[in-house]
Amino acid sequence: MNNGYCGKILEIDLTHQKTKIIEISEPIMRKYMGGKGLIAYFMKEDQLEKVDPWSDENVIYYMTGVMTGIPTAGTSRLIMGTRSPMTNGFGMSESGGFVATELKKAGWDGLIVRGKSKNPVYLYIHNDRVDFCDATALWGKGTGEAHDKILEALGDKHIKMSQIGPAGERLVPYACVINDLRHACGRNGLGAVMGNKHLKAIAIRGTKGISFDNRTEMMALSKWYSGQYKDNPLSNGLYLYGTAGGLGNMNQTGILPTRNFREGYFEEGDNLTGQRMAETILIKREGCFACPVRCKRTVEVKKEDLHVDPKFGGPEYETIGAMGSVCGIGNLEVVAKAHERCNDLGIDTISAGMSIAFGMECYEEGYIDQETTMGVDLRFGNEKALLDLIEDIVEQKGFGKWLAQGVRAMSQAFGEETKAFALHVKGQELPMHDPRGKTGVGLGYAVSPTGADHMQGAHDTMMVSQGPVLEQGKLLGQMETVDVFGYGREKAQYYGRMEKWWSFLNMAGVCFFIPGPRGSFPIEKFLDLLEYATGWKIPPEEALLIGERGITQSRCLNLTFGLDETMDVLPERLYQPLRNGGLKGKAIDREAFQDMRQAYYEYMGWDDKGIPTQETLRRLGLDD
Repeated sequence: MNNGYCGKILEIDLTHQKTKIIEISEPIMRKYMGGKGLIAYFMKEDQLEKVDPWSDENVIYYMTGVMTGIPTAGTSRLIMGTRSPMTNGFGMSESGGFVATELKKAGWDGLIVRGKSKNPVYLYIHNDRVDFCDATALWGKGTGEAHDKILEALGDKHIKMSQIGPAGERLVPYACVINDLRHACGRNGLGAVMGNKHLKAIAIRGTKGISFDNRTEMMALSKWYSGQYKDNPLSNGLYLYGTAGGLGNMNQTGILPTRNFREGYFEEGDNLTGQRMAETILIKREGCFACPVRCKRTVEVKKEDLHVDPKFGGPEYETIGAMGSVCGIGNLEVVAKAHERCNDLGIDTISAGMSIAFGMECYEEGYIDQETTMGVDLRFGNEKALLDLIEDIVEQKGFGKWLAQGVRAMSQAFGEETKAFALHVKGQELPMHDPRGKTGVGLGYAVSPTGADHMQGAHDTMMVSQGPVLEQGKLLGQMETVDVFGYGREKAQYYGRMEKWWSFLNMAGVCFFIPGPRGSFPIEKFLDLLEYATGWKIPPEEALLIGERGITQSRCLNLTFGLDETMDVLPERLYQPLRNGGLKGKAIDREAFQDMRQAYYEYMGWDDKGIPTQETLRRLGLDD
């Protein structure tokens, strides 16, 4: 084992139930780091442009990063990739938790899963051993039941596990992968690709440990952070209230997505905040591997007519928005139940909630009626409809047959007029952040290789004033404050700089909430951790170059998949004015947005069609 990484990828052939080892050299690891870097590296080799997402030849990439498994905050990320059945392009989703660290402890930097099993199987990876286990009896079971049965069968409670639910088995395009019941690789339909391969779960047990270059200094720095993170509001707020801690402020500002993004203020928003959760249904704060911040929520509801099982954790901000305000629902207990059902069934809460909200607006505006909805009174705020339709999506019955196809397909079927409020980019539904209140987020949605995605770069609101966040940003080249409503070259460059840093963190296997500028772990010290792990001294400039390489890799792949600049567009709703709240009347300026997108292309070294130039490819070492 090398310092910080294993130097080995495990390749799994489901068709023939065989495995082989792919050796990864130090130069390749330093160039690509892991995460989406290695995903794109192998995806290019596999020539997935020749492969349909729904074919047996599609591939699942299951990657760690070089910082995964360092015993400190933020080093737990699992990054999965495939050719997405939602966008037909570069597919990627990531998750915290424990599975990535367990895989590294088993001696592997990642997995590549090929082929298709004749019958349902799950994999048991125990260090160098790989068992192909019959999952026929588990097929159709929710993740909660299947998880317990697999642990019982293998007889080891320390096993960590990624699995799909019935949604993935039934090929719902936005089915997700659930990790240890509480963490999700939620986006881009990774669960559907696993289901198509008849792969129910990946169970992992690693006992080898991880070798580091300087464990003594690493542990000292980890101990330092554990002693000071609560002094910083960026991390203490996450500890106290989770990712929903800022929901109330977003509502008051007027950028809380409400009723399918028609509005920015939800009159029942105070019922959905992280603070309200802490006062009511929260029973425990939990976290990912070695992380003291513990931003994960565990909730429970015990009522005669509503029970929420704490084994599935609790809702994040994205779920609260998608199942709450976007659907006009202000009942936190119902939102928590929706989260529980989505985790058990294995569907992305964002895409499911946005699909239901789109259906609600179609219904209220008269584009569909109860004949189409199979008798459901599909109005905003209908709590029973929300919970019933989650089940129907997975079973693909009633109106659930339509909802399971996602917003783009429904809009194509329900009429040209519905495109005015069909909220997706490249076929993936929007996350819970409104670009009318932060234009850089809109740029990120448009140019993201995976479709609308809140995990690609920093938000405009981070650096609106002088202070410690901007001071950290200066290390990445961001010298001035940011106008949240601004466009132009400066905003494009701000987004591009932060996207490079976010991309680097993804490739290294790191959570965006921990290092600066978003988090409370200073950038210089966090890069010291990387040096203590690997022996590599990587300054911020090199980190940004590595991150840029990952962005450009995925861009090049999408171009081979047929996703060009004509798909770097925002949904029409965002060009319409918000109907209420603090930003009532605010809309994206179409012409200014187009100019900003072109400025981004230029900053990234791409031509006016968004194609990376040969000079850029040579500079990044991608011209082979």
